[in-house]
Amino acid sequence: MKSRGDLTWRMTKFVFVTGGVSSSLGKGLTASSLGRLLKSRGLRVTMCKLDPYINVDPGTMNPGEHGEVFVTDDGGETDLDLGHYERFIDESLSKMSNTTTGAIYSNVIAKERRGDYLGKTVQVIPHVTDEIKDRIRRLGALGADVVIVEIGGTVGDIEIVPFIEAIRQYRRDAGKNNVCYVHLTLVPYLAPSGEQKTKPTQHSVTELRSRGIQPDIIVCRSDQPISDTLKRKISLLCDVPIAAVISAVDAPSIYDIPVTLHEEGLDRIVCETLDIEVDEHPIDLAAWTEVVSRVHSTRRRLRIGVIGKYVSMPDAYLSVAESIRHAGFAHGATTDIEWIDAERVPSDYNAEYLRAFDGIIVPGGFGERGIEGMIATATIARELELPYLGICLGMHVQVIEYARNVLGLLDANSTEFNTSTSAPVIALMADQLDVLDKGGTMRLGAYPAMLKADSIVAQLYGTTVVSERHRHRYEFNDRYREQFELHGLSCCGNSPDGRLVEFVELPGHPFYVGTQAHPEFKSRPDRPHPLFDGLVAAAVNRAEGREPHIISEEALSVSP
Repeated sequence: MKSRGDLTWRMTKFVFVTGGVSSSLGKGLTASSLGRLLKSRGLRVTMCKLDPYINVDPGTMNPGEHGEVFVTDDGGETDLDLGHYERFIDESLSKMSNTTTGAIYSNVIAKERRGDYLGKTVQVIPHVTDEIKDRIRRLGALGADVVIVEIGGTVGDIEIVPFIEAIRQYRRDAGKNNVCYVHLTLVPYLAPSGEQKTKPTQHSVTELRSRGIQPDIIVCRSDQPISDTLKRKISLLCDVPIAAVISAVDAPSIYDIPVTLHEEGLDRIVCETLDIEVDEHPIDLAAWTEVVSRVHSTRRRLRIGVIGKYVSMPDAYLSVAESIRHAGFAHGATTDIEWIDAERVPSDYNAEYLRAFDGIIVPGGFGERGIEGMIATATIARELELPYLGICLGMHVQVIEYARNVLGLLDANSTEFNTSTSAPVIALMADQLDVLDKGGTMRLGAYPAMLKADSIVAQLYGTTVVSERHRHRYEFNDRYREQFELHGLSCCGNSPDGRLVEFVELPGHPFYVGTQAHPEFKSRPDRPHPLFDGLVAAAVNRAEGREPHIISEEALSVSP
């Protein structure tokens, strides 16, 4: 530890999290949980995801295959794991926190074309690995005490090799005591033999060591605790201390994971590896244990329907689902989420079926598929006074539905779906392109909005000036604003210059709110987003204040 004047300067430490045996073991949640533990020790923490796919970023990837695109304040379209990072460490990250193979190679090739390499032969080592290390180094220069870097994919994948080589070199560059390698593996239970097997872990560690990295810590995922005997076996065969073999057993909820890993000693071993004095940084998990307490002390159950385009892949709406749960925790409610394909509304899921929900959300998306089902959902929610939150596309369908059924504009539509509509209430308007300055014609990242002081949304936020993250191309058509206002739909939030409608609401309805933004990206487990909080509050009122609705046998027979 060195001193710069009256400021304390600490060498930035780096933790690299890799995975083996199988994908989807939970590297992102393990890294996020570690970040929370280190932050709870008073350390400044930031995080990064290195993804091996060749796409430049997830922005053009199919959410039904890859999951949601998480958006940062500065307009980065990133991997969904950044959502876990932000929710757990409660820090706003940037586009610097997600790097892909595509972005790395794009930059290396651009440098070669400019002559930055002075005509040298451009190779994976050192040019590609240097580019990877440079991005990690720049993130570390922002002032964090610890940078946690998750490597996507699985050790042994061909795509991951340059990243593994780069982080191998990083310990030499940064110094032995400034780098910690955490390797996540699977310890499966084989029912026929009645045993947990360590062989997959051994093979995974052998593969990692063949690339020059000896893990400092092995985190063992399993469906039951790892015994001390197995820990000793893994310790011996993988050459790590017994205390550095961490049992990461399946948890009741993802929010239990930090507590579980702390009890296993993960954060202490990481600090010891990085020469961080644990006595100087005692842990305070009071705030997080309060979250866990809320998770497990709910008093009621709510049914929330999410009507969307990508429901066959719930990770496409991961942040939406977590935001619903956060609001549920705050109201002492377990929120049972039912995923409904918008294409099956109202043919399979009609008004009788949907009215049994306590609340409805129509989330974002692109393209025409399922739009008429979403519009039908908005009609049902409006007419049956069913609490409804429209997010981005969900607001668009609210506006289209209201224009058709209340304003009498029967041909109302968005030019995204019908370029020849006579009533383009949602459109990409040329006179607004000068404000769409992120991502070409797409609004990406955080934008401010001014709320009407007497609006429902202003009451929810507790302020009239807010900032939310966006990811969309089409806007509310300002030419129709006066008609909507005259017919009761309030344009209650607007851009500071008044040109863009950011929020709509229907006064007198229990909760009928839409936003052009993606509020789900800013919700936290101990601080639910105001809009989700408002929806769940209305859902609680509906559940407690109405006669239980009995669904007919015919409606109940609908297959998922």
